[in-house]
Amino acid sequence: MALETTAAGGALIKLFGVPVLAGAAATSLGFMFMWPRSTKEAFIRFCSSIIISTFLGPVLVAAVLSWWPSLFDSAKTVAGLYGGDPATGFLFIAAPVMVAAGLPAWWVLGACVRWFDKRRGKDIGELAADAAAAVKDVRGML
Repeated sequence: MALETTAAGGALIKLFGVPVLAGAAATSLGFMFMWPRSTKEAFIRFCSSIIISTFLGPVLVAAVLSWWPSLFDSAKTVAGLYGGDPATGFLFIAAPVMVAAGLPAWWVLGACVRWFDKRRGKDIGELAADAAAAVKDVRGML
């Protein structure tokens, strides 16, 4: 029973540990570019980066894997050349991709908050019309 519990705990750490660490790394990189103004802002930035890395990171890794599978195969080979587990080679690619997924979290969150703040007091229909107009403007620029 104790061995099964330990194995389940190890699996949870592997499942959630990499995205959480990637989110923490993304937050620290974000702090290098723009230091938080308050402890509250630092906490929100930290949480948003971890959440985005946890949910969007694996999706982005899957997209990169389907687009460029030989990159992951090469990384597994390199890990094997150094005497490591091939799964470590997968992390050579997956970890930076997950960090990259968490980097823009703070700016995207801030943009959404500012967009909603400018439209304070509008109902859902007016918000949808504003969103459609913004998409139309962006498409017109392309």
